[in-house]
Amino acid sequence: MANKIDAYIAANEARHFQEMFELLRIPSVSSQKTRQAETRRCAEWTAAHCRTIGLKAEVIDTQGHPVVLAEWLGKPGKPTILIYGHYDVQPEDPVKLWNSPPFEPTVKGCKLFARGAVDDKGQFFAHLKAIEAHLKTAGELPLNIKLILEGEEEIGSPSLPAFLERHQERLANNLLVISDSGMYKKGIPTITLGLRGISYFQLNLRSCKTDLHSGSFGGAAPNAGVAAGQIIAKLKDEKGKIQVPGFYDDVRPITAAEKASFDSLPFDEQAFMDEIGLKALVGEEGYSTLERMWVRPTLDVNGLLSGYTGEGAKTVIPAEAMIKVSMRLVPDQDPEKIRQAFEAYVRRITPQGVDLEVLYFQGSVAYVADPSHPAFKAAVEALEEGFNAKAAYTREGGSIPIVNDMTRRFGVSCLLLGLGLPDENAHAPNEYLDLDNWRAGVRTFAHFYGKLGELGAF
Repeated sequence: MANKIDAYIAANEARHFQEMFELLRIPSVSSQKTRQAETRRCAEWTAAHCRTIGLKAEVIDTQGHPVVLAEWLGKPGKPTILIYGHYDVQPEDPVKLWNSPPFEPTVKGCKLFARGAVDDKGQFFAHLKAIEAHLKTAGELPLNIKLILEGEEEIGSPSLPAFLERHQERLANNLLVISDSGMYKKGIPTITLGLRGISYFQLNLRSCKTDLHSGSFGGAAPNAGVAAGQIIAKLKDEKGKIQVPGFYDDVRPITAAEKASFDSLPFDEQAFMDEIGLKALVGEEGYSTLERMWVRPTLDVNGLLSGYTGEGAKTVIPAEAMIKVSMRLVPDQDPEKIRQAFEAYVRRITPQGVDLEVLYFQGSVAYVADPSHPAFKAAVEALEEGFNAKAAYTREGGSIPIVNDMTRRFGVSCLLLGLGLPDENAHAPNEYLDLDNWRAGVRTFAHFYGKLGELGAF
């Protein structure tokens, strides 16, 4: 059956590309009210296409942009997977930095350039084509499949939690599958086992009623800019260790097996530095670069503002300063516990004579999957068949808060099975999708469904 499906996918590739181009031409920018009609049009187009390939599909309104729900439930007794994706995209600005029109798909070699190509239209569309291959060749799927495609992921999914609550019974599943992540590199198909959580703060400092003349008041008046620097200097030590008391108390250590898996990956530190223009690598002492980025917690200053920043000189003592700080959290760290510890610490180290306001913007826990789940073995086998290469396990340093919400809500594991590459410019000009990976991804997803169907219950 796998050979028949692969043949169908290959024979229909040109049509699949044209259909994907049509989807990519719709400027479904969720953050822009002027594109609200286009975002709805994208939802309607996606639902119609799902019906074309044999799924039952509908567009359901929310307080924001609509959600597309699609399903095929013709296998009673077989597992049900829920595939999550999003049809909204980031703004295309700055347009002048694009080498081709952002909403006119352009193929150069094996690269398909368009806004949304990799994040996330191209990735969820690969699932639709894998589903189509089964339905058109066998007349059925090997298991039950539900899809939820939202239109607000790029603005933080504000309507999704309430939507999930309202439709929880309808969306019940045995496994969550998300293809909105990436591969370690081209030629290495990848399963992402974990995501870091986050805590994000803004610190507002005030030292006096207004900026002061540095000649008249320097040496006597507290300086909010200096206070900001003093606080930042005490957040980490010279070995990269975060100084917030209790910060590391609950950090779950990496397993020996996962460390060995990371160490086996072809990672060239110098090439990594050259690619992003680094002169040195920094971080927590005693850990590899991949461990620092994937499985260790971090603290970074994301924004800093104080005093005069215009052209030329202006001799003032700043009355105000602002610091934005994020912490990426790992399994077993509690964002609320970290919030309390961080706030207590920065209040203690704030210099005398400076008022501190602490704003807390967001917090989410880390996610890590159990690779002993039978679906992960099936995914590895499918990846190696689809890509004709050995699969790897990695983690992702970023955060996808909805993963925890959905896995906890449904009591299931999440398989992060992405097709993106690190340099594909998601959110940036010249976003692209590697078409070699897309082709292999369609085959992989089709084989994966078959293998899950053979497992029976899980």
